[in-house]
Amino acid sequence: MNKKKYVAYTIVFGVLAVLVYLQFRTWQHFDWALLFRQSHIAWHHIVYGVLFTYFAYVLRAVRWKIFLRPVRTEASVLGLIPPTVIGFTGLALLGRPGELIRPYLIARHQNLSFASQVAVWAVERIFDFGGFAVLLVSAIFLPPFDLHRFTQNATPEIRHWIHLTGYFLIALVLGLLSAALLVSHRGERIGRWVEQHFSHLSEGMGHRIAHKIREFTVGLNTIHGPSEFIQLSAVSIVMWGVIALAYVQVTTSYGAAMESLRSTKVLLLMFCSMLGSMVQLPGVGGGSQLATISAMDHVFHIVPKELAVSCGIMLWLVTFVSVVPVGLLLSHHERLSLRKLSAETAQAEEVETVEEG
Repeated sequence: MNKKKYVAYTIVFGVLAVLVYLQFRTWQHFDWALLFRQSHIAWHHIVYGVLFTYFAYVLRAVRWKIFLRPVRTEASVLGLIPPTVIGFTGLALLGRPGELIRPYLIARHQNLSFASQVAVWAVERIFDFGGFAVLLVSAIFLPPFDLHRFTQNATPEIRHWIHLTGYFLIALVLGLLSAALLVSHRGERIGRWVEQHFSHLSEGMGHRIAHKIREFTVGLNTIHGPSEFIQLSAVSIVMWGVIALAYVQVTTSYGAAMESLRSTKVLLLMFCSMLGSMVQLPGVGGGSQLATISAMDHVFHIVPKELAVSCGIMLWLVTFVSVVPVGLLLSHHERLSLRKLSAETAQAEEVETVEEG
């Protein structure tokens, strides 16, 4: 691990420590013994949650197959599942340094360039965000959903915050779609402009930004028409719906105490978890658990506090960590080292950036 990563992890650890301290300071009578006595969990619902989580990984493989269709029509979903599971295992154990293991393995298995699959990965992020945003915005503003009814009956402060979240997601999705359309038609020209105007800021910065723009352009070119766009969008929405079902199973496992977190209300909890995941430590998380616990406390008013902590940790284990055992088995079967893969992806990315220059 280089010096920059040590510094980054130290900063993240400091931020998390402060947030944890501020959260628990407001709970003056937190009973740690009660936290560890949460024995009333219905474990069959936890198993269902894990199964839904794994089904979401299958849907990710289905979506990547659609991306590969123009260049690898013979690519199979079954062939894409192992690199998907191993990739998310690397992300869970190594944090952001393991994020590109999945496109690296897919590129190697399909005999494609690493850059082309990093481009697909970049475009996939937009479909991820867009698919989730469609679900959450619909649940916030459309009357049939219980999150809408919860919002209408919430305090003015919480109602304002939830509506602001919905408006923000709408604006961001529209902005991302506009940027994607612009880059798909003018990617090379934008890349050259960035190189000319930002190269003076620091050594190679303009070139690196331009390289990312060109990668993103390549990824967008894998979408050949409205049919592929509709398929990718539909799979993304269904996938996030499946992940929401995993959340519902976990909250259901806690019985009547979590009644207020059934159905579409968990989408708001998922959004908080996604925000919290921006501040994570490899292998232990931190940000996502703290964000979900805080949301259960301040938005949904889950009591006792120990129940919110237990559920927040369980959600993280089911939806993020449960992939690790199978991922390690698959990596062992294929004689792969996650740390070596992470180093290889970083080296491959650096080499391709230099070669483009």
